Amino acid sequence: MSDAPIAIIGAGPAGLIAAEILSAAGKRVVVYERMPNVARKFLMAGRGGLNLTHSEDFERFIGRYGEAAPRLRPILEAFTPSDLMTWANGLGVETFIGSSGRVFPKAMKASPLLRAWLTRLADQGVEIKTRATWLGWSEDGALCFNQNGDARTLKPVATILALGGASWPRLGADGSWSTILAAHGVEMAPFRPSNVGFNVAWSEHLRSRFAGQPLKTIAVRLGDHEARGEAMITSYGLEGGAIYALSAQLRDRVPVQISIDLRPALTQRDIAEKLAHAKPGDTLSSTLRKSLGLTPLAISLLHEGGAPPREPSALAARIKALPITLTASRGIERAISTAGGVSWSAVDENLQLRAVPNTYVAGEMLDWEAPTGGYLLQACFATGVHAARAILRR
Repeated sequence: MSDAPIAIIGAGPAGLIAAEILSAAGKRVVVYERMPNVARKFLMAGRGGLNLTHSEDFERFIGRYGEAAPRLRPILEAFTPSDLMTWANGLGVETFIGSSGRVFPKAMKASPLLRAWLTRLADQGVEIKTRATWLGWSEDGALCFNQNGDARTLKPVATILALGGASWPRLGADGSWSTILAAHGVEMAPFRPSNVGFNVAWSEHLRSRFAGQPLKTIAVRLGDHEARGEAMITSYGLEGGAIYALSAQLRDRVPVQISIDLRPALTQRDIAEKLAHAKPGDTLSSTLRKSLGLTPLAISLLHEGGAPPREPSALAARIKALPITLTASRGIERAISTAGGVSWSAVDENLQLRAVPNTYVAGEMLDWEAPTGGYLLQACFATGVHAARAILRR
């Protein structure tokens, strides 16, 4: 074992899984993290149940990564959702597949998994240094850090950068590293918010009465793109899984009009027939509630663009394609993830930087995006595994 360690900068899922693989192979590994503790965004994700990955068919799975799918395919084939589940089970964290196909730990928390993981890393000799901010490279190629106010340098055997994207900066990932890499000739793509909410000019009635309430079992459509699931009404507009799934398409087109299908399981004809057989004398709200089970929120939405038509066919058409105008996306600081970062052309097939040899990139630093549902964590883990294995092959 060489005296010089392998340095990993960033203690999120990509960095920690790389540290595990390298240390398991007998390599000396030091992980540097600028925050006071590790995996803050991972722990935040665990507040919603820690959706580790997804169990759907792999071809459908890989398609979730859009333009980056061809580059990510071999990486995800080498560390699949099944591999991630096996890894978690090996830590004593049993997983299960939910009704949606999403994969969660049975405890529905990130903290038990992280504790077991850190114990394994400590047993394998991994050293983790917190409050250590990476500043770049010195003239002789050494890594430079500010650690607890003191200047430190290190010349490692190899380096893996796993510094995250630019969303939720208070959790540690602010994208400030992009300036350092760009100065060293690394091609960068601009950061853009992904899995983000959008502004809508709601009426004061809808905003004051329904902000914080969900629209369940809906379909959101933009042209040929469709996402099913749930959306949340907020004081500023819309967010939630069905919106996040289309954020890549919506983000670059705002202001843009989407349509919401309030009853995707029914055809327009089915809905029209139910409305036509409504009890005479019932109010419109009563008819929509009794005939279709629409919630007060859904009924109020039908009134946002003006009084809805009463004729059954016209009303059914509106229920199947309720127009909503999104005026702008929310900022990166409130996005769940980001697109942009290190361009794929800036790395080779091993995720090694072409401009900075012996330095690898993993996780959300790379220019890819995917919807929520386990796809984000899966790719972070898989790219960390890929970079670590590339170092071991070398």
